Amino acid sequence: MSVHQSSNLKRITTHVLQEMKGRGEKISMLTAYDFSMAGILDAAGVDIILVGDSASNVMAGHETTLPITLDQMIYHASGVVRAVKRSLVVVDIPFGSYQGNSTEALRSAIRIMKESGAHAVKVEGGSEIKESVVRILSAGVPVMGHLGLTPQSIYKFGTYTVRAKEDDEAGKLIADAKVLEECGCFGIVLEKIPAKLAKQVADNVSIPVIGIGAGPDVDGQVLVVHDMLGITQEFKPRFLRQYADLRSTMTEAVENYIKDVKTNDFPSKKESY
Repeated sequence: MSVHQSSNLKRITTHVLQEMKGRGEKISMLTAYDFSMAGILDAAGVDIILVGDSASNVMAGHETTLPITLDQMIYHASGVVRAVKRSLVVVDIPFGSYQGNSTEALRSAIRIMKESGAHAVKVEGGSEIKESVVRILSAGVPVMGHLGLTPQSIYKFGTYTVRAKEDDEAGKLIADAKVLEECGCFGIVLEKIPAKLAKQVADNVSIPVIGIGAGPDVDGQVLVVHDMLGITQEFKPRFLRQYADLRSTMTEAVENYIKDVKTNDFPSKKESY
């Protein structure tokens, strides 16, 4: 029996995630950007599906997450939502759609919720985006935070290396986590920070903390689905565990199809009308 079947299709909500943290049950989270993949993840029993702005990389081939637009995020999220029966669907608000202008942030969040049917949004940053977070939450839209390595700020950082190794940056990260909690965020993603610091954050906030490259002592984990399934094989950071080699499997299948077409083996009489 699958995890999904045994759950009797009980919807994952922000309240359920809070209960999971309370009883020490780890939270699973993966990205999806389309109907077919989201259906697979949901049926397998993943708790949270993130429609990440990483679609800019894995779906559109951009070097960074910055180029993807709000309209494109809504398009991806709409397909995901139509496939989901159980998972909580969280959507990244893309770069330039919430920073520095709380009115625009609210407008972006409302568009995502209304036009895609998503359940929550995610934003990158701490105290510097507090006003936007509060404004979005005031409209009843659940918000997940994101601290540590924040890819939308890659040109500020200049590198994808581990963040918050120095005391001052670590202190700011802890303070920012408390700010997000106090604002009313239902959870926080911590990306590529020392495991000891991530544990300290998870132990000192009451909301779920999801890690990616943040060690085992947080409340859950998230990976980009194309990375963990081995579809994109150029990206192999230390924190990534590859659970399949689908690129090789898919390549072999396509090569066999081409061979069968070239040799007139496909379609056979049984495959013809």
